[in-house]
Amino acid sequence: MPFLDLHCDTIARLLAYDRAGFPRSLRDGEDLHINLEKLRQSGYLLQNFALFVNLDRTEDPLQEVLTLADVYWREVEANRDLLVPILSREDLDQIGREGKIGSLLTVEEGAVCKGRLSVLRMLYRLGVRLLTLTWNHENELGHPNGKSGGLTETGFAFLEEMEKLGMLVDVSHLGDDGFWDVCRAAKKPFLASHSSCRALWNHPRNLTDEMIKALSDKGGLVGVNFYAGFLGESPVSRTEDMVRHLRHLVDVGGLSVAALGSDFDGIDSPLELGDAGGMLQLVEALDQGGFTPREIDAICWENGMRLYREVL
Repeated sequence: MPFLDLHCDTIARLLAYDRAGFPRSLRDGEDLHINLEKLRQSGYLLQNFALFVNLDRTEDPLQEVLTLADVYWREVEANRDLLVPILSREDLDQIGREGKIGSLLTVEEGAVCKGRLSVLRMLYRLGVRLLTLTWNHENELGHPNGKSGGLTETGFAFLEEMEKLGMLVDVSHLGDDGFWDVCRAAKKPFLASHSSCRALWNHPRNLTDEMIKALSDKGGLVGVNFYAGFLGESPVSRTEDMVRHLRHLVDVGGLSVAALGSDFDGIDSPLELGDAGGMLQLVEALDQGGFTPREIDAICWENGMRLYREVL
């Protein structure tokens, strides 16, 4: 079954292991949610790899994101037999022809750019094709979830430049005011790479029904996050709760808005499906939940491919 996952934090985990003196790789990271064998086992088509920067843990976010980018590109170069970096829509055709797994590079924390469009353009040249505008801190671009205040003037300039470059704008972690600023200003589809539905679980990281409808109207996507704390009251990330959020997305915004944004290797709740190697359990749960094969394909990979072909 092909899968397209809009978000994981595996690269940050690899760097953390390296700094702790216990190096891992995408080949041998058995204790990671994501490694190459697990992706192959489930039949992944494409995985987004985020360069996640926590401002509480670094003095220089730009230096940190460059260090993470080095980890990513060393992994890609070491695994060219299995991975294809996605830099343009033409690269999407290559993964289908060669049977390899696409890897799309993203950044989770707009502060790494220090408010400079020149840094944004350099990240694009390094292969970054998606930017999560904020994490859980205010930065030069805007305000995060749970806080009032929308995009800054710099944030609007970044939105415009990203659309020119062909870089996806990600509103996961962005506050409600910022979401609506992006929605009003965006000329191209944007996405929430790893968020779920606030109507089902009232958390500021989740999207309201009005946001889901607006994203759908813009041609965008919502990748359901697998973290238990965003899905419901269970401390375990249950597939039935993932299905419940996906059903709500489809009911509110239509089939075209629903996607997967696992947050693998960035979440600490126990996962009923285990890790990326257990994704067929989610397909079975979707089938048992009344989704048709066509709907399951749309959610698991087709909607993401459609968006990438349109924006990249």
